[in-house]
Amino acid sequence: MAVNSLRELFVKELQDLYDAENQLIKALPKMAEASNSEELRNGFEEHLEQTKGHAQRLETIFESLGEDAKGEKCRGMEGLIKEGGKVMDEEMPEPVKDAALIAAAQRVEHYEIAGYGTVRTFAELLGEDEAVSLLEQTLEEEKETDEKLTEMSETINEEAESEEAGEAEEEAPPKRKTTTKRSKRVA
Repeated sequence: MAVNSLRELFVKELQDLYDAENQLIKALPKMAEASNSEELRNGFEEHLEQTKGHAQRLETIFESLGEDAKGEKCRGMEGLIKEGGKVMDEEMPEPVKDAALIAAAQRVEHYEIAGYGTVRTFAELLGEDEAVSLLEQTLEEEKETDEKLTEMSETINEEAESEEAGEAEEEAPPKRKTTTKRSKRVA
């Protein structure tokens, strides 16, 4: 679709976000399943429900604009999910995997925060007050999710670091006591 106006760009960006949210709806259950921390698993499950609400809000905006929600595939989200998928497939200690999942999830949140901030600004300029309100709600929820991930990471990252330190101690060869014999000097 050729973009010739801010309104067309607004619709195109909304379609991109809609596809991103739908990709995330498919990915979040897998991320929850891969989580070792119950708190992280619950966080992913909670965000899944929130994400379904984000997609519904976007559908409401498309209805009010008289536009189709379907657009091109969101390549940005596709790449972020692919990276997160690699993390899920890798063998690593449980707290390290959880730390990696949080890192992948925060990349997703930052991508969405940028996208929602942009379309909210477009909606303001275009006088789409209902869209502004709905987009602001979603933007705030994305920011809250990012903050929750940061809070969880504080504990999980420490556990991952402790795990790493524990493994380093296990791998290190046992220390031998060394004694040095001094030889008497003959003068």
